[in-house]
Amino acid sequence: MNDKSRVAGMACDLMALAARTAPKGKGEDSLVIRIVSEGELDRLADTMRKAAEGERARIFERDAGNVAAGAACLLLGIRGREPVGVDCGGCGYPDCAAMREAATSAGPETTAYGAPNCVLKVLDLGIAIGSAVKTASLLNLDNRVMYTAGAAGLVLGWLPDCTVACGIPVSATGKNIFFDRRR
Repeated sequence: MNDKSRVAGMACDLMALAARTAPKGKGEDSLVIRIVSEGELDRLADTMRKAAEGERARIFERDAGNVAAGAACLLLGIRGREPVGVDCGGCGYPDCAAMREAATSAGPETTAYGAPNCVLKVLDLGIAIGSAVKTASLLNLDNRVMYTAGAAGLVLGWLPDCTVACGIPVSATGKNIFFDRRR
């Protein structure tokens, strides 16, 4: 492992800590975290390239190039089929029991993301992502939140039992590799 990868890994460890300690709905943590380092970045990028067809393929291809060029990637996923039990209806069902029943009877997945999801768990993921990128910013580490990297992590089975995920690739170079991106 080179120095750049070692430092990026340490930074991702701090980003993961920030995500883990971010506030959670009812204090229930269902966040799953994985750090993808230099040996696995190409596998994640290749999965991203294979993940979509048609119009979406350009976005996945662009993001895959950034992941492959990055120093590491933090994957954050949520077990969204574990409702917090407040019966808010944000998932589209009248209560948590109905959502749980719908999740249990859901057929085979046709996409990387599985539904239904507890909206409070998805919000937890968003707060965790915000905490992680704030930490990256404090460390002057270039980064970008990518749903495409999270979807590929789900396809690879790297975030067990998760239904929604995002990836945050990081880079520490003279020019931000995430800045001049074309669709």
